[in-house]
Amino acid sequence: MSGNEGRRAGRHFLQIPGPSPIPERILRAMDMPVIDHRGPQFQKLGQRVLAKIKGVFKTDSHVFIYPTSGTGAWEAALANLFSPGDLVLMYETGHFATLWKNMAARLRLRPEFIGSDWRGGVDPQRIESRLREDAGHSIRAVCVVHNETSTGATSRIDEVRKAIDAVGHPALLLVDTVSGLACADYRHDEWGVDVSVSGSQKGLMLPPGLGFNAVSEKALAFARKAETAKQFWAWEEMIAPNAHGFFPSTPATNLLYGLDVAIDMLNEEGLEHVFARHQRYGEATRRAVAAWGLETICLDPRLHSPVLTGVMLPKGCDADRFRTIALDRFDISLGTGLGRLASKAFRIGHLGDTNELTLLGALAGVEMSLRLAGVICEASGVLAAMTYVRETSSPETASRAPRLRPNSRPLSERFSTI
Repeated sequence: MSGNEGRRAGRHFLQIPGPSPIPERILRAMDMPVIDHRGPQFQKLGQRVLAKIKGVFKTDSHVFIYPTSGTGAWEAALANLFSPGDLVLMYETGHFATLWKNMAARLRLRPEFIGSDWRGGVDPQRIESRLREDAGHSIRAVCVVHNETSTGATSRIDEVRKAIDAVGHPALLLVDTVSGLACADYRHDEWGVDVSVSGSQKGLMLPPGLGFNAVSEKALAFARKAETAKQFWAWEEMIAPNAHGFFPSTPATNLLYGLDVAIDMLNEEGLEHVFARHQRYGEATRRAVAAWGLETICLDPRLHSPVLTGVMLPKGCDADRFRTIALDRFDISLGTGLGRLASKAFRIGHLGDTNELTLLGALAGVEMSLRLAGVICEASGVLAAMTYVRETSSPETASRAPRLRPNSRPLSERFSTI
């Protein structure tokens, strides 16, 4: 708070695309004494969460849990599977795909990056074309981001798997679903994913601190031949202790208490209802953006994210100044533009434990802040979102509502290029 460092009444609106707000029920679940992580009480907790997390990934395979962030879970996937010099095909959907590529290079792998303009998601045809060129099967894996948190594009992982299969290529499929898991539909086994990477602070509604690798049997066999040095990250070190509810190193006990309850909450609502709720709030947000006369970063309506909406500001408008106004005047935190989007865009998170009134309040804060920042709004985005929310009072009615049509006008010169 730049103007007044004293207490502010009311709740803070945390509308970044993660960490997401933590429900009271989960906070209370974590408010426990630390227990012996080698004792029988912990064993029961470990057995519960290791079994229950499989349902969130929709897998029957191993899910390894680390006391780390999503970045650590990225490294675990790469370090377990590959040897220095291995060629991996990666796709530039945005800032986080770029960071994963940079990590692969630091681990002395050879990442080959399929470039893009950050305005959409993974193009399966480009992956298929590159794999067809790889007659000698030098490419060891295809690595893609499910939900690109920097842009608001959700790629079709099932189509990526079909592209790999169409070529008959043996490459593994690695997917970052750090922000997608428990927000957008995700099916590790059905989609033929070999390693799914995720974290605790998005759809799972926990603080940062847990990283996940869901791992296929094919990936486990692949890992036994990998020569990248690792100890803490090693899957083989996890398998035997996990079978009895334990971990090879000290686990994040209190976060596991929270995870236990978080999965219960997701199951009580029903994962399909969770996904429908996120889709509905994403659609309401995009209708607000369209009413304001602004552009979403993602231009492909098929790939609009249910997790967050990235918004471009017109040329000459500083997105960081706008975000500062929003925080100072209305106590709302919005996501910053990352990488090549810095100062050009902002992001509205609509994920996790949120509801209609929270979303509409957040959009009201955004609209007031846009006007204070000198951004000319064509109409009220809040009214557009309210109308959609009112007319789609359930997931069933939302599924029958007409989708927002993409703007038929050519891309406006009002907006900066990325």
